[in-house]
Amino acid sequence: MAAIAQQLPQVKVAGNQFVDDQGAALVFRGVNISDPDKLVKEGHFSRQHFEVIKAWGANVVRIPVHPSAWQRRGKKGYLEILDQTVHWLNELGMYAIVDWHSIGNLKSELFQNSSYATTKAETFDFFRTVAARYKGVNAVAMFEIFNEPTVFGGQLGVLSWADWKAINEEAITIIQAHNPNAISLVAGFNWAYDLTPIATEPIERSNVAYVSHPYPMKVAAPFEQNWERDWGFVANKYPVIATEIGYQLATDKGAHIPVIDDGSYGNRITNYLSSKGVSWVAWVFDPDWAPQLIQDWHYEPTLQGKHFRAVMLRENKR
Repeated sequence: MAAIAQQLPQVKVAGNQFVDDQGAALVFRGVNISDPDKLVKEGHFSRQHFEVIKAWGANVVRIPVHPSAWQRRGKKGYLEILDQTVHWLNELGMYAIVDWHSIGNLKSELFQNSSYATTKAETFDFFRTVAARYKGVNAVAMFEIFNEPTVFGGQLGVLSWADWKAINEEAITIIQAHNPNAISLVAGFNWAYDLTPIATEPIERSNVAYVSHPYPMKVAAPFEQNWERDWGFVANKYPVIATEIGYQLATDKGAHIPVIDDGSYGNRITNYLSSKGVSWVAWVFDPDWAPQLIQDWHYEPTLQGKHFRAVMLRENKR
């Protein structure tokens, strides 16, 4: 990793907030990009891509690293594009979340499809690698240990909270041995939605924040009440970041459970997150993966793209 000429302020955990090195509270609002491997293969991996994200008002970008892309490109090859991504984000004044983008059961090593297939050893080695590589690079603010844990109604085996807690604590031990200041993100069950176990069995490590993906079809009305019950309450005690939110109409390209909505979810979710001081990252700044924030490679915003862009431009200036 080449030297960073000018560092962003270091992000820390203080109580239930993210703070900068002066102790001022930080709320992150940004976007997910598609896997940099996809951007490279399709000819869209450029500084301009990130300049548009910056112009939308984002202060954080989540980088989903698919195990299949990491394996196919090889450690050296993938790190080259990850380094470049981090350099561009740092230059543009945005923070990065490095996300190991798997869906399934890391204990049984059964996954939702082949692009998510990994092992516990590979997962731990990934974080050993990136934690050491980005030590002292303040732009890499957080490491998201596993995208969406699920047993898929038993199809992917069994995973207790005690098991999941132990796996995450081991990953965090490895991360912090290489990078003591790193913030680790821990996802809940039900495809990273449900954080209810945190009430009685939080992760026993420092510099931890919790993740929820509260897509519109996860619960019915009363939405705010149910969000509070399922994950929002955690923000009263610990930092929480919704690393995926998003929505689209049933008629939109790629519409699927659980992201379909009539359009009212946008204001509802961002107002709720704002009321709790919870950070968020919208899914996804790509015209192919759904729900899309952009319609095409001219960066024309979709319905949700317009909403999240307006909120970022307004809220991130505070």
